[in-house]
Amino acid sequence: MRLPPFLLVVAMALGLLLASPAAADFSALAPCDVMQLSPCASAFAGKASPTSACCGRLKSHGRSCLCRYKDDANLKRLVDTKHKKKVFTACKVPVPSC
Repeated sequence: MRLPPFLLVVAMALGLLLASPAAADFSALAPCDVMQLSPCASAFAGKASPTSACCGRLKSHGRSCLCRYKDDANLKRLVDTKHKKKVFTACKVPVPSC
């Protein structure tokens, strides 16, 4: 079974964050777990509509977490895609203005 590219990128980004000298700053992301958005992988990649699981996770994630991902160079490409607005709109979640 092949993993979606989104999940591979998430895993690599988290690995880079944990291995970097700035790993001490990773504690600021502790309440925010980007892996919780894995049900949204296909939607953010533009390959499928967001599922109810994706929308639920997106709604529960909150603006502060999403903005932290967007501000992080390693995670930005995961949640700041050209399909982001479609996913947020379909899930009836306001696109955070960070």
